[in-house]
Amino acid sequence: MNLEIIKNVQQSFETKFGTTALTVFSPGRINLIGEHTDYNDGFVFPAAINLGIFLTIQKTNSNLTQVVALDKNETHTIDLNSIKPNKNSGWRNYIVGVICELIKIEKIIGNFNAVFAGNIPAGAGMSSSAALENSFVYGLNKLFGLGLKKKEMILISQKAEHNYAGVNCGIMDQYASMFGKNNKAFMLDCRSLKSKSYKIKLKKLKFVLVNTNVKHDLSESAYNDRRSVCEKVAKLLKIKALRDASEEQLQKIKEHVSDSDYNKALYVIRENDRVQKFAQAIKKNNYSEMGALMYKSHKGLSENYKVSCDELDFLVEKTKTMSEVYGARMMGGGFGGCTINLILGNFVEDFKNEIEKGFLKQFDRACSIYEVNIAKGTHLINAKNE
Repeated sequence: MNLEIIKNVQQSFETKFGTTALTVFSPGRINLIGEHTDYNDGFVFPAAINLGIFLTIQKTNSNLTQVVALDKNETHTIDLNSIKPNKNSGWRNYIVGVICELIKIEKIIGNFNAVFAGNIPAGAGMSSSAALENSFVYGLNKLFGLGLKKKEMILISQKAEHNYAGVNCGIMDQYASMFGKNNKAFMLDCRSLKSKSYKIKLKKLKFVLVNTNVKHDLSESAYNDRRSVCEKVAKLLKIKALRDASEEQLQKIKEHVSDSDYNKALYVIRENDRVQKFAQAIKKNNYSEMGALMYKSHKGLSENYKVSCDELDFLVEKTKTMSEVYGARMMGGGFGGCTINLILGNFVEDFKNEIEKGFLKQFDRACSIYEVNIAKGTHLINAKNE
C-alpha cells in the first residue's frame, strides 16, 4: 500500500473541500494466462496487485458533484440532473458511466465530492480503467448505502465501460480488481462468475512485468473487431460462445470462414484449454509447465490472434535465452503494454539489466520494469468493516 499517495489524496480532499472522507483502494490486476477469453465466456487466471486507484469520497450539500483527478490536475463538475457522457472525455466517462448505470437501476445517490490518484502505469495493460470504475461504484455504494453486492458492482463497472467508454470488455478486469485476495490468483469462469482460488507459492520465483511504454494505434476499434469475429464464428457454430467450441467443430466450418477468422477462433479455443492446464500445473507447483504454457499463449496471441507487436515479441524472445526465466508472454489487450515474466527471484536484477540494455539497443528507447505483489481487492482503507 502506497502511504504517500493515500496521504496526498486525503490531504488534497481536506484542503479543497474542508472535510474528511472515506478512502477506497481499488487495485489493478495481472493476468497469468487466459487473454481475450473473457468475452468468449471462457476461463482466465488473474490476480489483483498492489498498484491501483486511491479514492477519497464524501457527500456534499452542494448542487453539483466535483471530481478531482489529482495526477492530471483536472476537475470535472457534474450536474446529476442532466448527466451525460462526452466524446473524448477520457477518465471522466468512466465515472459518469458508473453514475448513469446506478441511476438506471434506480439507485438514489446525491451529490458528492471526490479526489483520486493512482500508481498503475498508463497503457501497461493492468486495467486502470476497471480499478477506477470499481473505486467509484464501491465508494458510492458505501457512501449512500445502496446495498449492492460485489457481483452487482462489477456488472455496473462493466456496463460503464461498454456504454460510456465504448469498449466491449469482458468481466475479468472488474472481477479481479474487486475480488482479489492476498497471495492468491484464481481461475475464473467468465460465464458463471464462479472462481477457484490458488495460493501462489512462489518461494524462489517472482512475477516481473516489462512495460514496452508503447501503445500502437489500435485500442478500442481492434479490440471490438476481435470480439465481433468471435461472436460471428460462434454463431456459425450455433453455440453461445467460443468457450463451447472444440477444435474439431471449428475444423468442420473452416471453408466458411476466412483464414484470419479461423485462426482467431482457434487461438481462443486453445487458450481456454491452456488456462485449465495452468491451474493443474500451479496446483502441483510445476513451474516449468506453467512457463511453457505462458510461451504457448504468447505464440497464439502473436501468430493467431494478431494482437502482439514487435516490442512485445522481442521481449518474449529475449527471455528464451535466459535459463532463469521459466515463461513469458504479452499481457492485456495487446499492441503494446507489458509482458509478464515468471523468473527466479535472485535473477531479478540481472534480468532487469539485460532486458533494459537489449530493448534500448533494439528500439532506441527505454522500457520500464516492475515487480508486483499479489494483493487484496477493492476495499476501504482504515475501515474495520468492509
